Amino acid sequence: MTSTAAAPRHMHRDLDDDNDLETTTQIFVGKLRASARRFASAAGAESAIVREAVPPARHRRARCRVVLLYPGGREADVTFLGPASAIAGKEITMSQFDTAIELWLRAGQERSRRWLSPDEEAADGVAIDITAWVNR
Repeated sequence: MTSTAAAPRHMHRDLDDDNDLETTTQIFVGKLRASARRFASAAGAESAIVREAVPPARHRRARCRVVLLYPGGREADVTFLGPASAIAGKEITMSQFDTAIELWLRAGQERSRRWLSPDEEAADGVAIDITAWVNR
């Protein structure tokens, strides 16, 4: 049996193209939170919690804080910075942010000063600039 129900309107568009800011924000936050299981798998962790998900704005970069829970009770608290909505050029889009985080986790979580950014709000004082990592 084939369903004739229409897909939600956001399913066929990139998040960056959505004119409805509230809907876009909800989709962005929901997508990051729903990615926790993939983040854990990519990092080799037992589980992950997305503690913070902040969509980009003209004056602020996207932000995602993930706590990875490893066997034996070890935790890793990692903050990621993504694009600002006004940044142009070779950047990741809002809808690619979760995928880029997953790729960084799967690639070994290398911390290079080329993509580490001072961040007072991050657990260890630095955040992963995922946009810089993608463009390495």
